[in-house]
Amino acid sequence: MQSPLLATAGADNSDALASSFATSYPGVVAFITVVAEGGFSKAADRLGITRSAVSRGIQKLEAQIGLRLLSRTTRSISLTREGEIFHARCQPSVVLITQAMEDLRDLRDGPPRGRLRVSASEGFGRKVVAPLLWGFQEKYPDIEIELHLSCVASDFTSDRIDVSFLNGRLADSRIVAKQIVPMQTLVCASPEYAARRGMPESPDAVVQHDCINVRLPSGRVYEWEFKVEGGSRKLTPPSRLMFNDVGLVLEAVLQGKGIAQLGGYLICDLLREGKLVHSMPQYAPDDRGHYICYLSRQHLPSRIRVFVDHMTAAIRALDLQCAGAFSPTPDDRQVASAPLVPLRGQ
Repeated sequence: MQSPLLATAGADNSDALASSFATSYPGVVAFITVVAEGGFSKAADRLGITRSAVSRGIQKLEAQIGLRLLSRTTRSISLTREGEIFHARCQPSVVLITQAMEDLRDLRDGPPRGRLRVSASEGFGRKVVAPLLWGFQEKYPDIEIELHLSCVASDFTSDRIDVSFLNGRLADSRIVAKQIVPMQTLVCASPEYAARRGMPESPDAVVQHDCINVRLPSGRVYEWEFKVEGGSRKLTPPSRLMFNDVGLVLEAVLQGKGIAQLGGYLICDLLREGKLVHSMPQYAPDDRGHYICYLSRQHLPSRIRVFVDHMTAAIRALDLQCAGAFSPTPDDRQVASAPLVPLRGQ
């Protein structure tokens, strides 16, 4: 039988732990939110409380710990070294608690509801994802959606992303990645340009043409990739025109201003309609397709689950591959029948 003294001591420790958690947890949540949002005002808006309440919560937490977690100036907020350590330890736990509460809320409330933050590359997001959102919201009117378009892959944690459409898979065991469509990348031009200048028949011939390219947010110019002799060759051709938006690249190509290497999802319909022509399908690079990705969870919130299922089915129902957009020459048939892949970075 347990000693009464030990039982009393255990109860005292338990009470102290419960009391400490109850008083510090609001400050921990405020601290994590300030770091995620980059400021007190945005954190207050997200939490639905006043800015002063956020500040008081963090000050109380710092007093309990006896260390400063945030370095504040009139213009900026940054983590102290102790704050970095505390954030790294606490942030995953707060996320798990939040997810647990959301899961229970889903069970309690019934039909899927709440806000979804979705990210996609600019080209794929505009061409494929955005037009399908209207049908999804008609089916699930209680789900709110924020769609963020960027050429840079979003961070699920710091950017608070629920679902991301990515070109290729992430090497991260925490991420569930489901391929939704494989595609092909082709060099294309308008029929008018092809009649006037011809089309390149090899990667080396690309530099003899008016090339149109994309400058990525990093400042780097998009590299054209070709499959050669069982390997891969990348080159950055001189660009007569350059944009930071793939939609503008496509528009310039349609206007006969030059050639570009573009993803199948952008050009497949235009190839079928004869508004674009292509060249060098035998050099089209292998890739891993477009994926719909989300954080691995034991209990996936219903709003994420129905979104993933709906968008996967809707995108696969679209005819986004280029296989039927052209008739391969005899020399190209073996290559053209291979799995089709998307354009990296678009």
